[in-house]
Amino acid sequence: MNKRELKEFLDHKVVEYENPEFIATDPIQIPHLFTRKEDIEIAGFLTATIAWGNRKSILKNAHRLMEMMDHSPYDFIKNHQETDLDSLTGFVHRTFNANDLFYFIKALQNIYQNHQGLEGIFTEFSSPTSTQVGIHELKKIFFELEHQKRTEKHVSDPLKKSAAKRINMFLRWMVRSSKNEVDFGLWKHISPSALSCPLDVHSGNVARKLGLLKRKQNDAKALAELDMQLRKLDPQDPVKYDFALFGLGVFEKF
Repeated sequence: MNKRELKEFLDHKVVEYENPEFIATDPIQIPHLFTRKEDIEIAGFLTATIAWGNRKSILKNAHRLMEMMDHSPYDFIKNHQETDLDSLTGFVHRTFNANDLFYFIKALQNIYQNHQGLEGIFTEFSSPTSTQVGIHELKKIFFELEHQKRTEKHVSDPLKKSAAKRINMFLRWMVRSSKNEVDFGLWKHISPSALSCPLDVHSGNVARKLGLLKRKQNDAKALAELDMQLRKLDPQDPVKYDFALFGLGVFEKF
């Protein structure tokens, strides 16, 4: 395919997958349970954090986590007492365990009390062309409280060579327009043009087959390469192609 044919093909796949039917099979269904901005943010962030591995397991555990927080994640984050954390004992998703979750609750409380919330951090530290420094700064702030070193692995840092797939996915949810009823478009001070594609094994493999990506590792350098190519296809909304790449990889085994 030449560049024009590739764009037409991917644009068609975006239309095919970016619609409400997509929600039923995707972790984005968890923040869609809520209407309050802060609930959507926190449900989205926690769900994105555990969004790796078997999709059924991700959805099951994310729903369970919302139940453990009485389906009021922001209220739980803001007002919990130490004894309230007992209700979260026993939670585990792969290597993310209850001790990690306890810290995440405390760190999010600190962020909403002292750092203008998740949106405030990303708005302050992201640039008009990239959110990757914003992710780096989020991790610094997130772990400014006393914590176990092992918990740090659950928040990626693109400045340490990570593709930061899950946080980039979370940012897509928060920033991109809600006109197609999938993403939320809650954060108005970050442009969709600054977003990076949530690069994982599925989107990476499809991107390589389509000639959008040459680097073999799914790391920060590969993400920068893919971002450059997607911005050529749509400078204003490059991450819409996540729907095409992911759909082709997961649903069509492209």
